Amino acid sequence: MKDIQMVDLRSQYEKIRTEVNAGIQEVIDTTTFIKGGKVNDFQHELETYLRVKHVIPVGNGTDALQIALMALGLKPGDEVITPTFTFIATAEVVALLGLTPVVVDVDPDTFDILVETIKNAITPRTKAIVPVHLFGQNADMEAIMNLAQEHNLFVVEDACQSIGSVYTFSDGQQFKSGCMGDIGCTSFFPSKNLGCFGDGGALFTNNDLLAAKIRSIANHGMVVRYHHDIVGVNSRLDSIQAAVLQVKLKHLDEYNAARQASAAFYDTAFASTDKLIIPTRSTNSTHVFHQYTLKLQAVDRTALQKYLADRGIPAMIYYPVPLHLQKAYQNVRYKAGDFPVAERLCECVLSLPMHTELTEEQLAYITRTVLEFIK
Repeated sequence: MKDIQMVDLRSQYEKIRTEVNAGIQEVIDTTTFIKGGKVNDFQHELETYLRVKHVIPVGNGTDALQIALMALGLKPGDEVITPTFTFIATAEVVALLGLTPVVVDVDPDTFDILVETIKNAITPRTKAIVPVHLFGQNADMEAIMNLAQEHNLFVVEDACQSIGSVYTFSDGQQFKSGCMGDIGCTSFFPSKNLGCFGDGGALFTNNDLLAAKIRSIANHGMVVRYHHDIVGVNSRLDSIQAAVLQVKLKHLDEYNAARQASAAFYDTAFASTDKLIIPTRSTNSTHVFHQYTLKLQAVDRTALQKYLADRGIPAMIYYPVPLHLQKAYQNVRYKAGDFPVAERLCECVLSLPMHTELTEEQLAYITRTVLEFIK
């Protein structure tokens, strides 16, 4: 049996080596390293896949989130609501722009932002909601969009872990993750469902004016060369990364299906024990399993993680500390105990290996080893 990885990028690359190498060589041969060429091709192909008017590639997912908030014209002190159980980038960009991050609790089953907590956090200074589609499943976007419309708020979707998942509204309309709010953001970090060989990211929008502003901000605030009308940043996807992504995009649905099959294997294996709570599937969203995250019940997580590691099985904790208890973001308005669901999740979640190349032999070994420990 091959060594088990949290993410096996080597095995994935071996299957697409010829296509990827040819794409990278084309970039080298044409020497179009920045913009144009492969970047434009990938942008248009991703627009078609997502069924969205505008995709704007940028340097990474964090840049995408920052540029999105800059494009909305928010002012220092404006409040932005986001979940406390997520990766730090979501609050980081809010703080960097002088905005006020307002964190709220999450659903104990789906791990996504809880709409009721958003309602309770809205004040006259609230200007935007940033739902995070955590671990590969969309938040309750219909309720979030209705709430945003009621209070005249922007919605910026953090779809960095959910590209390719589909949300279904009550009227039957379906949208790809990141394409429902005013702006969607994603990351192409190598471990993502659609990942490149370095850093990369993108923004999505159906709003022509926002798209033009996003493009300008990402390019030093320029529209006409050397004429800078607004304050911008320098963030762009390079052509070699676009060449890799262009190949991988063709396989994205296949990759997500492989992840779903692995998740189903885990589900079946763990169905017989009440010590492991398997991931909940939302009724209105598909799940593309960027992570397969268990909730442990009366199980020593540290001991289990070590037991697995000693037997060649990696397992990770996403995330050990909620945003409101992170040292850099501590605020007098928040204290331990304020968000009990998120705080409990940080104590009990454990993510098992999840990627496109898991074999049945590896899955059987992982599940057998977990069950041996908890019996």
